Amino acid sequence: MLEPSAPRPTPLPTTTTPAATPSATPVRTAAPTAAPTATPTAAPSPVSSVSEFALPGAGSRPEGIAGGPDGALWVTEHATNKIGRFTTGGSYSEYAVPTADSEPLAIADGPDGALWFTEEIGNNIARITTAGSVTEYAIPFADSYPFGIVAGSDGALWFTEEGIGYIGRVTTSGSFSAYQIPTSNSEPNAIAAGNDGALWFTEVTGNKIGRITTAGSITEYPVPTANSYPWGIAAGPDGALWFAENNGDKIGRITTAGSITEYAVPTASSAPLFVAAGSDGALWFTEEQGDKIGRITTAGSITEYAIPTVGSEPFGITSGPDGALWFAEFMGNNVGRIHP
Repeated sequence: MLEPSAPRPTPLPTTTTPAATPSATPVRTAAPTAAPTATPTAAPSPVSSVSEFALPGAGSRPEGIAGGPDGALWVTEHATNKIGRFTTGGSYSEYAVPTADSEPLAIADGPDGALWFTEEIGNNIARITTAGSVTEYAIPFADSYPFGIVAGSDGALWFTEEGIGYIGRVTTSGSFSAYQIPTSNSEPNAIAAGNDGALWFTEVTGNKIGRITTAGSITEYPVPTANSYPWGIAAGPDGALWFAENNGDKIGRITTAGSITEYAVPTASSAPLFVAAGSDGALWFTEEQGDKIGRITTAGSITEYAIPTVGSEPFGITSGPDGALWFAEFMGNNVGRIHP
């Protein structure tokens, strides 16, 4: 087991109040624009447990990935402005996002049987049904650059507003609230639901892990490693939150009480990015520059698996309905699969 690399910090409790609570109506609604377009084939892999599936459109730049209630994997195509649906059997469909050049980013399974995603440049939060119908809701604040998104214990969707340092909340009917993060220029990034009923998020330049209750109270915890760039975050089976330190080359663990432990990734300059809990009780993460998928046990033991495509830059990762981990390759233009 790798030993913790830094002492545990003292929590810095802070509280904010809602900055805005406007309601919103859909700005655009679109019916499905595409039928299934391709059946990708797996590329050869030097690691038997890793498979890759090429996306049908060149240069789509897949980023976010999430399992849907229909048993499929849903993918954001950042460059081609589409949402893709990928079955575990290999069938792929694409649906256009109504707002041009919106750059869809993160995607999450919603509480209403649909998928919800962020539009980084479009400044919208959008909903797509499993039939492919898209509805967009305009965020009340300009240039918010929404990034991560997750369903909360209150039945709403919670998202980070990287550009303005807020945590946003939107109901399934499109009503928005926002809460300002105490640390200025914190650049909130990924967000996850904790087993304590709160939402936990990363602050890339703030170098902190934040916690926000569904009532809007925020607490921040400094990451021990300076300039670590905490990025992805996910709830673990041990009740803690696990996060990737993109610049620190570590995987961090924070308890709901705020105690942090860090574990170094074996590959130097691997730039770990996103994290997901696996069906095997471990946490799995993408290595943006290492071209690997990492696995860390709750005891801190790390194993790495090479991705066949060189320069693939794996991004988002999620647990699939088949028990495997599925991930998006931003530069490789593939969806990858690795089975525990």
